[in-house]
Amino acid sequence: MRQRYQVKQRVQRTRSYESDDHERGACEWCEYALVITLATILLIGVSALTIFWVFYYRGGYAWADENPAKQFNLHPTLMVGGFITFSGFSVLLYRICRCFRRIYVKLLHAIFHALAFPCIVIGFLAVFDYHNKSGINNFYSLHSWIGLVAMGLFGIQYAVGFFSFLLLLICNKGTANFRASLVPVHAAFGILTFVLGVAACLTGLTEKALFDIGAEKYSSMTEESIVVNAIGMSIVAVAVVVMFTVRGTGGYRLRKVAAQHPS
Repeated sequence: MRQRYQVKQRVQRTRSYESDDHERGACEWCEYALVITLATILLIGVSALTIFWVFYYRGGYAWADENPAKQFNLHPTLMVGGFITFSGFSVLLYRICRCFRRIYVKLLHAIFHALAFPCIVIGFLAVFDYHNKSGINNFYSLHSWIGLVAMGLFGIQYAVGFFSFLLLLICNKGTANFRASLVPVHAAFGILTFVLGVAACLTGLTEKALFDIGAEKYSSMTEESIVVNAIGMSIVAVAVVVMFTVRGTGGYRLRKVAAQHPS
């Protein structure tokens, strides 16, 4: 009876990411809760601040030929939402949902990426169409090429991850070794995609500040420029907190956990 209970406990542990949680002390739990809370506030706050900037200073949104500037406003909002907020949450899920079964965490991870995907696609189409309507060249800046590479990697990552870590669960035992070997690669390219998304958003905000806000002459810094810089600093803070959290809060590493429980 005791042996059966021990086997049951081992099976339950292999189905979730909490097998080492008993090693945490009170200080580590406080650090974990503080960092996760801060990351959540920043991820939601940066999108909220971007929406406020667009509505308060840029006149809101539209998709119309007579007002292409409002169509452009979709681009920063959706890209920040896709590359920063939704992608950031999808990365943090493996730290937030440690007591969940792994299949549920994977599904949530895929759902957040699925929410990010249309944001990125529509944001790209909005700015591409805006450039064509306004007679502006496409892919003329570093921001454009960083964003293009980030979108390409995002699409590849989502396709590979969906096929390898969800569809291949149909043959769980037969593909376990393959999925285990793919985890570090998928995790590394996921972080790279997130970092490139952060870089694309920051360079895009810099371009917007230079071309629009910086083109006008003021005696002092305007309120809009303060908001734009606040968005940029929030994105930097998100990147720092997310990277710190993924690297391992309280001495834990995402890659170690994923390698131990690949299925």
